[in-house]
Amino acid sequence: MNTHEPPESFTAVHEPDLFTAVYEGDEDTVVRLLRSGVSPESADAEGQTALYAAAVGDAPGVVRLLLAAGADPDRLSAGADAPLCGAACGGHTDVVRALLAAGAAPDLEEEYGFRALTWAVRRGCAEVVRVLLAAGADPDLPGPSGEFPLVAAARRGSPGCVRALVDHGARGRDEALAEARRWAGLDVAAELRAGLEAAHGPGHEYVTRRWEEEPGTVTVEVSLLREGRPGAGDDMQTGHAAIVDLLAAGGGTAGAPGR
Repeated sequence: MNTHEPPESFTAVHEPDLFTAVYEGDEDTVVRLLRSGVSPESADAEGQTALYAAAVGDAPGVVRLLLAAGADPDRLSAGADAPLCGAACGGHTDVVRALLAAGAAPDLEEEYGFRALTWAVRRGCAEVVRVLLAAGADPDLPGPSGEFPLVAAARRGSPGCVRALVDHGARGRDEALAEARRWAGLDVAAELRAGLEAAHGPGHEYVTRRWEEEPGTVTVEVSLLREGRPGAGDDMQTGHAAIVDLLAAGGGTAGAPGR
């Protein structure tokens, strides 16, 4: 499954090339190529569109240029990946705003049943969640596993995501509260290591990093090492206790049926 990661490198087939300019964030060259007749809907040999590449690469200026030239904000890259989902997964708020302003459907479903809100919640991108909800994203559309976004946000440990969803009347508060209470009593790093071990087998070395990304919470990232280099990883936030306080106190404006 595509996790909306930008490519690590790109080898140009010819010069000048739109994708080279997109990956380098070279807006002047993008403008020149578009004016010379290069299509804003260009795709590479794998079917990846220029707009999607700019979206996952967090190049809002290039995204706006392609959209202004006629790129379809909802065209699925390689028939599977939505630019809005790629931007939301990466937490690229300015790109998300540009795509929505150009008419991107906030609830567009890409391959495997993912939507932009699903990705933003899973990655703990609270500002992106707020922008999507303000643009009309449905706070109750389930992700691929069938759970409400509020439950996924509580598991992620992002009070900002939870608060934004609650303020838009999101359903599933009882389930979300139970999930936050469960995780508040767990060692997040140990749980992440256990998950990686279950997926990749025992006997690996791990590296754990912690940093404050959302005020008031710590993000914990555990990387599995292969030959001394990260081979797989996962991360979560640690705001579960704050989420318990928020939901137990009835914070926000939620009160919709299905709590």
